Amino acid sequence: MSYPQDFRYSKDHEWVRVAGDLGTVGITDHAQEQLGDVVFLELPEVGRTLAANEVFGTVESVKAVSELFSPVGGEVVKVNTDLTKTPEKVNTDPHGEAWMIVVKVKDAKEVSSLMDAAAYEAYVASESK
Repeated sequence: MSYPQDFRYSKDHEWVRVAGDLGTVGITDHAQEQLGDVVFLELPEVGRTLAANEVFGTVESVKAVSELFSPVGGEVVKVNTDLTKTPEKVNTDPHGEAWMIVVKVKDAKEVSSLMDAAAYEAYVASESK
């Protein structure tokens, strides 16, 4: 799997793509592979303020329920409500249509502290040893 170069990645397997002061957040292809078939998502309300690494929802698969962690802090300005109706998109397009939330990023330094694609790929490889 090759990970999008313009994303930043967390050790919790979430990604963020920043454009201006907005960060689109989702889970990585590696995360969806570990989860298996996703059957349910719980996402936050627009207007909620999150801290970096704060739980913003849950993803439920046939194997387990996992918490979702925001890689950056800020206010939730958009939620992918379509995803709650079609959670299986997380398995088919985790880096595209299956984005989960958009946050107005509070501190750009939080973004720069996340891994780039090469570092994330190395991290995933080291985890599976």
